[in-house]
Amino acid sequence: MSFEFIKKLPTPDEIRKEFPVPENLAKLKEERDAQIRDVLTGKSGKFLVIIGPCSADNEEAVCDYVARLAKVHEKVKDKLILIPRIYTNKPRTTGEGYKGIVHQPDPEKKPDFLAGLIAMRKMQIRAIEESGLTAADEMLYPENWRYVSDILSYVAIGARSVEDQQHRLTVSGFDVPAGMKNPTSGDFSIMLNSVYAAQHPHSFIYRGWEVKTTGNDLTHTILRGSVNKYGRSLPNYHYEDLNTLLSLYDERDLKNPACIIDANHNNSNKQFKQQVRIVKEVMHSRKLSPDIHQLVKGVMIESYLEEGCQKIGDGVYGKSITDPCLGWEDSERLIYDIADYE
Repeated sequence: MSFEFIKKLPTPDEIRKEFPVPENLAKLKEERDAQIRDVLTGKSGKFLVIIGPCSADNEEAVCDYVARLAKVHEKVKDKLILIPRIYTNKPRTTGEGYKGIVHQPDPEKKPDFLAGLIAMRKMQIRAIEESGLTAADEMLYPENWRYVSDILSYVAIGARSVEDQQHRLTVSGFDVPAGMKNPTSGDFSIMLNSVYAAQHPHSFIYRGWEVKTTGNDLTHTILRGSVNKYGRSLPNYHYEDLNTLLSLYDERDLKNPACIIDANHNNSNKQFKQQVRIVKEVMHSRKLSPDIHQLVKGVMIESYLEEGCQKIGDGVYGKSITDPCLGWEDSERLIYDIADYE
C-alpha cells in the first residue's frame, strides 16, 4: 500500500471528553444557534456578518481579533449578528501550502494532527469564553465534523467540496446552518442541488457506522464568484445575479430560501479592499428589492488585525499567512456601515 499509518488519533468523543465545552458556554451556543436559526427562517430581521481571518493560524491573534469583534457586536446587536470566522482547515487549490491549524498548529513546523486537534479545540473554546461569540468554520473533511460539532454555530461548504456526496450527506445531519458555495465553475444548479440533497434525510456509512440523518432545513447558498475557462474571475453578487438565484429558488421545493454573499475570493478577484465596495453594493441591492432583501441574509468578509498577507515566518502579529484580508480599522468601519443600511 502507498499509505503509511503513522498513529491512531483519538476519537471525537475522546477529544471532547478531554477538552469539553463548559456548561455555561454550551448554553450560550444554544442561544446563539437559536438567534441565527431565526434569521435564516425569516423569523428575525437581523443580518448576519460572518467575518474574520482567511485562516485561524495563531491562537493569540485570533482571540484578540474575536474579543475586538465582541465589543463591536455590543454596539450593533440590535441589527446584526456577528459570527467570527475561525477557519481551522484551509483548502489549497494545488495541495501546496499551509492547510490550517489542525494540520500544523505551528505553521513553521511539520504537520502534527493530534496537537492540531487539541490546539483547535482550545482556541475555539477560548474564543467563545472571552467574547461570547460562537464561530463559523469550513467543513473541509466530513469525517472530522464531530470534533467541532459542539463549538460551531455556522459551517461553510467550499466551492471544491459542494459537489461531493459525503459532504452533502454529512450536512444533512447538522443541527446548525450550512452554507453551500457555488462551485468554481459558477453553476448555480449544482449549488442548489447540493442544498436540496442536504435538506433531505439519508442513510450512509460514517466513521465506520451505519447512520441515518433527518435533513438540515437550514442549508442555504453562498455566492463566492467563479472562474471561467481562461482563469478569469467572474463576480456573481450583482443585482442581476441575485434575481437569477431568486428565480431558481422559486423553481425548486427548498426550505428557508437564503443566500450569503462571500465578498472575497472570485467575487473580489482576491483584491481584498474591494470587499468594502462589494458589501455596500449588496446592501444597496437589498434596499432596491424586497425579494432580494428577504433572500440575502448576510455577508462573509475576510478580515484580520493587519491588512494584506505575509509569508510564513515573517512574524507580523495578526496578519494573514494565506489570502490577504481587510485590516481591523476598515473592518470595524464596514460593520458600522452595514448596521446603518439596516
